[in-house]
This record gives sequence, structure tokens and C-alpha cells, in this order.
Amino acid sequence: MKMISWNVNGLRAAVGKGFLDFFENIDADFFSVQETKLQEGQISLDLNGYHQYWNYAVKKGYSGVAVFCKKEPISVTYGLGIEEHDQEGRVISLEFDEFYYVTAYVPNSQDKNARLDYRVSWEDAMRAHLVKLDKIKPVIFCGDLNVAHKEIDLKNPKPNVGKAGFTDEERGKFTELLESGFVDSFRYFYPDLMGAYSWWSYRFSARKNNAGWRIDYFVVSERIKEKMVEAAIHSDVMGSDHCPVELKIEV
Repeated sequence: MKMISWNVNGLRAAVGKGFLDFFENIDADFFSVQETKLQEGQISLDLNGYHQYWNYAVKKGYSGVAVFCKKEPISVTYGLGIEEHDQEGRVISLEFDEFYYVTAYVPNSQDKNARLDYRVSWEDAMRAHLVKLDKIKPVIFCGDLNVAHKEIDLKNPKPNVGKAGFTDEERGKFTELLESGFVDSFRYFYPDLMGAYSWWSYRFSARKNNAGWRIDYFVVSERIKEKMVEAAIHSDVMGSDHCPVELKIEV
């Protein structure tokens, strides 16, 4: 089973930059997108053979996630069931016979960490949601998690310590998630691989110089880690400041 996750940084813009060509060629069973930046009715995608599920932010042109999948889920839930956290269209959870599939666009802590306290509370709610699902059946969780977990996960760790995406709080919350019974799929296969990034700033020719961050993930329940076949980062795919990440798993 092939799964793709991609922060498209505006789906309408991405469609104009080859999104549909990649979508068709990759032929994924699950395809998640984050930061769609649109409202219901603002785009119509003819994705033959796929069921489409969308979660929109109340604020126009902001946030938003979607999942396109070949198999119809048993049930679908949107958000975390907490009003404070469910205004920005950040989470979709799909239930299938053997597992839950969850995609999320984690809040950015913003400049000077202005939103770090909110981010931490959101992380706690998200982890509680995943742990609750995991008690029922295994979970596959993906998306733009807006954190580089270890120094190996960004090009220039030292000058970025304490900045959004690389604070002790954010990194600690990701550690807490893993310690709750989950595995970072990419590091499972490539624990020591350097230079593997999924996001690059538009400034300073960062992508050309591969001065990036790995902040997009597939995280799976510990008990199904051996069912993972492959994890990949499609750094050659353009159309966003992020690139798609992939997981192949036999579930």
C-alpha cells in the first residue's frame, strides 16, 4: 500500500505547477495534502477512483487539509473534537478495518514563538487523539508536523535552536509522541542519513543548496513497524516549498 503526504502551500497554485501530473504518476492508495488554503467550492478535482475528504479552516485562504483514498473508509472524523483547535481545518481521521489513517497540518509557532504556547496545547490534544485511536487499532499518522526532531533533521541546527520548528518544547512533544508507542518511519529505515529534507525556505537559494528541514512525516504505531516496506522523500518534486513524502506499508 502506497501513501503520500504533501504540504502543497496552496492547492490551487500547486495544480498550476504540475500537482496533478505527480498525483497521477505516483498512483498512491492514499494521498494527503496540507495547507490547501481554500474553502469549499473553490476547487474541483476530478480524481477518478478516489474518495475525497476535506477539512477547511474558518479563515479564508488559510490552513486546510484533504485526503484522497482509493478505498472508502468505515468512518471519517474532522478535527480533534475541541472547539479551540477545530477552527483551522488541521486534522482528518479515517477509520478502516485494520487501521486508522490520520493526516494533520500542525500549527506553526510563528516568529518569536508567538504561538508556541498554543502549539504545545495543540500537540497534547493531538497526541491524546492518536493514543486513543491506537488503543482500538493501529494508526498511520502523516502530515506537515512543523518540527525538525533532531539536529540531523535540518541543515543548520546550531543557529536555529529555539526558533519555530526547532524549540525544545516542539522537539520534546515529538519525542513524547514517539514514546507513546509510535515510530518515525523515515528514521526507522534511515537512522543516520543526513541531508534528507522535506522543506526549504524560498529565501537564500535554500533548495538549490539543500539547506532544508525535515518536517513532514509518516509516523506509525510501534506494533506495525515491521509491516513498513519503504519510506521516501521526493525532493525532486517541485510545486511547493515542501516536497512529498512517502510510506509503503503492508496493512
